[in-house]
Amino acid sequence: MPLTSPASQGACLPRLTHARAPLTCEIDAVNEYGEHHKVSIPAERALTVYVDKRELVTLMTLGAHPELLVLGFLRNQRLLKSVHEIESITVDWEVGAAAVKTRHGIEDIEEKTARRVVTTGCGQGSVFGGLMDEVDKIALPPGAGITQSQLYSLVNTIRLKETTYKSAGSVHACALFDTSLPEPEMLLFVEDVGRHNAMDTIAGWIWMQHVAPTLPTSCGSLPPEGALRLRPGEAGSAAPASEDGTSSLVASPTDLGMEGLVFYTTGRMTSEMVIKSAQMGVPVVVSRSGITQMGHQVAQMVGLCAIGRATNKRFVCYSGAQRLTLQPGVVKPDGALDAARQRASLALE
Repeated sequence: MPLTSPASQGACLPRLTHARAPLTCEIDAVNEYGEHHKVSIPAERALTVYVDKRELVTLMTLGAHPELLVLGFLRNQRLLKSVHEIESITVDWEVGAAAVKTRHGIEDIEEKTARRVVTTGCGQGSVFGGLMDEVDKIALPPGAGITQSQLYSLVNTIRLKETTYKSAGSVHACALFDTSLPEPEMLLFVEDVGRHNAMDTIAGWIWMQHVAPTLPTSCGSLPPEGALRLRPGEAGSAAPASEDGTSSLVASPTDLGMEGLVFYTTGRMTSEMVIKSAQMGVPVVVSRSGITQMGHQVAQMVGLCAIGRATNKRFVCYSGAQRLTLQPGVVKPDGALDAARQRASLALE
């Protein structure tokens, strides 16, 4: 289909396939009593990424959203500056390959991929170039934050969600929430064999969402599954598609609410995870696990609110406490804990 104007050609979204593969499989197993039964385990498959027919990397993944994973990987590796530079991403699970076609190639790709940092990512992740390159240039929304009740709400949403982890275990999960509403809304939930893969998938989704509203949809781009639900009548709502397939979308990245975005992960907050969150423009990260020293240093450097050990009503805010609004009234007093604190206080007197 022809574009509405030559000027819009460079602003087209990439075309994405919707390749799917089973997330779990059944195997025969034996329990502690010697009983034979079938159990579900997560799938794990290799996806080799080719950029303009040049082999780049092989990712081990569950395979839930492979196109978004590849898109987010390229973004977080800082190999591309704009999603407009990509023409298409085609995934074929029969050969375990993802073919990325760019519009004009990646400048100095050999130099950009020559240096590799092995990270603490599950399955031994890696980052091209220097881990801390350009971190000091990141500027997160200054007024963004989260309330204590919102934190409890999103943690409970994760707890109640039916997941591959509950049925098969052995996977990490990441989610993106919008806290600009009275109740936090889960925009996207991703599980993968590695937390960095799940995070890259969300990064790819954000990249598509935050440019899509200002672009023509006549380019034939496929919206990612779980696309952001823009509310009719508000800034960011989409007009119905016209007969020629175009759509009048009026949102800007600000309308989509970067200030209200919160990232959740079941994995630990390492420097790589914190840097990726900051690169996505997400100012608050919540983890079921803890944080590393370097992760803490990066979070403080960029002003990111890092909240860990978040289960039920418990949490630890490691950095960016100014972004967290405490609400003592939402926590019921713990009699035993209060007594222990009182005894400790008396012992110090």
